[in-house]
Amino acid sequence: MNLRTATADDLGAIMALERASFPTDAWSETLMAAELSSPHGRYVVDVEAGRLAGYGGVRAVQGAADADIQTIAIAEHARGTGRGRALLHALLAAARERGAREVFLEVRADNPVAESLYVSEGFTEIARRPRYYQPDDVDAVVMRLDLVGWAVAQRPADSVASEAGACS
Repeated sequence: MNLRTATADDLGAIMALERASFPTDAWSETLMAAELSSPHGRYVVDVEAGRLAGYGGVRAVQGAADADIQTIAIAEHARGTGRGRALLHALLAAARERGAREVFLEVRADNPVAESLYVSEGFTEIARRPRYYQPDDVDAVVMRLDLVGWAVAQRPADSVASEAGACS
């Protein structure tokens, strides 16, 4: 697993995976190019042996209290190997670095694997958007994560204990 910041040179590979992962509602190349170049986003790719295994993006405006996971996609050959979780962690860390305190996302209601990943990381369902994903008429599950609590939970126990001792 090799995570790095996505660049404009990754656009072709990202779009190929985007179309394979989301055949009925893939983003346009123009929209994805704008996302990759936006100062308000951070896109990360996972490259293995010169081949794109996954990508993800977060919109996190510097100093804003909230951020949004825009997308995560994993190539079929790389699914079930922890790559989605690694990408999610990288995106959450980027949002935290920019000052976000909570993170939101939408996930297709017909994607229980992704929803399970988000729940395992502490996301909770806060709403549903009926028939959000078109043309498939699939609901979006809107989820929220307390990023501050998540960040604390990610620290090793000895780090948290030493910080607590420094505050006494």
